[in-house]
Amino acid sequence: MPIKIPAALPAYNALREENVFVMTEVRAEHQDIRPLNIGIVNLMPTTLDTEIQLLRLLGNTPLQVNITFLRMGSHESRNAPPGHLERFYLDSDYIIESGRRFDGLIITGAPVETLPFEEVDYWDELAAVLDYSRTSVWSTLHICWGAQAGLYRHYEIPKKELPAKLFGVFPHRVNERNTTLFRGFDDEFLAPQSRHTASDRDAIAAHQALTIESETPETGVFIATAREGREIYVTGHLEYDTLTLDREYRRDLSRGLPAAIPRGYYPGDNPRLTPVVRWRAHAHLFFSNWLNYVYQETPYNLESIPV
Repeated sequence: MPIKIPAALPAYNALREENVFVMTEVRAEHQDIRPLNIGIVNLMPTTLDTEIQLLRLLGNTPLQVNITFLRMGSHESRNAPPGHLERFYLDSDYIIESGRRFDGLIITGAPVETLPFEEVDYWDELAAVLDYSRTSVWSTLHICWGAQAGLYRHYEIPKKELPAKLFGVFPHRVNERNTTLFRGFDDEFLAPQSRHTASDRDAIAAHQALTIESETPETGVFIATAREGREIYVTGHLEYDTLTLDREYRRDLSRGLPAAIPRGYYPGDNPRLTPVVRWRAHAHLFFSNWLNYVYQETPYNLESIPV
């Protein structure tokens, strides 16, 4: 699926070098199809890396996808290159006020998980996006802290601090096999985790609107859904690339923070060795399954998205 992004976006050349099918606006204008419109609320401190990671996974099926990056206008990012957000991102307030609608929306994690939700400086703006997603988006994919925020906003599911950071690559199992999201999945699959907190598993299981699709005793709930796939909550990071956990580990070491070696990541748990990626295939499959679900189920006329 070619993704339509500006040719000037730094991710464009990186993805072209990987043979990911990307398309400029000029070429897209000559295709007589209704593309999928996907919004990305990128809250990660690694702005450019996260763009590449998500676009890589969205550019792997045979339809055109229009990408719109959203930012929290109330928050000043210190991690993006100067002028990058102003050039390539739209304020979420503008999107909401304009009445724009999306086939799909991705809300990423953020480095604020130890704070109470209401103490995050852009919480009110993000809460408005979460509310907007229920009326103007067909399916919303929440990742890591974005999943915790969505579960809290929509269902009042609390989060709790873990005894130690959940950090590494862990095996997960599929609870609900007969769902589009897990079509083609093995019985067990690997996925990276990197978090200090977790949404309350018992509260999720007790809520009639939520279904736990994948979990393990070690990592807790990995994927939960609601509204027949229109809300998807992923507690880990299938989108991570080869060295993301390595960079996080060495960043924490350089800051003098407690930094356990990420489990199941380095060969022999030796951080001097290059990590081996063992989750890439399932990451591509998961995002392809999500896009296929969105393509099959979303109304052709986005104005008719049911509340």
